[in-house]
Amino acid sequence: MPAKISTAEFDNEVLASDLPVLADFYSDSCIPCKRMSPILSKLENEYENKVKLVKINTNFEKELVERYNILAAPTLILFDKGQEVSRLRGAVKKDDITALIDQIL
Repeated sequence: MPAKISTAEFDNEVLASDLPVLADFYSDSCIPCKRMSPILSKLENEYENKVKLVKINTNFEKELVERYNILAAPTLILFDKGQEVSRLRGAVKKDDITALIDQIL
C-alpha cells in the first residue's frame, strides 16, 4: 500500500525523489478514493523500483491542497524530478494510470 505522507514529508518524499512519484490526493470519506486504493496498491507492486506511490489526505494537508490546486478527490499527480508532469481527476481506470506513468518511463 502506498505510504501516507504529510506536508512536512512532501518535499523530501516527492520533490527530491530520484524516482518519478505518483501522488494520490484522497479523502477518507471519498467512495471513489476507496475504489482506487486496490488499483494503486497493484500499481505500486508492478512499478516497484521504477515509480514511487504516495497518498496525501486532503482533509489534513490543506497546504498541499492549496499549493497544487486540488479541487476534488481523488486527484492523481505525477511528479518527475520535482515537477508536476501530469494529473488525473476522479476515479480512473488502471489503464489510464498506466498510460500516464509509461509516458515518462
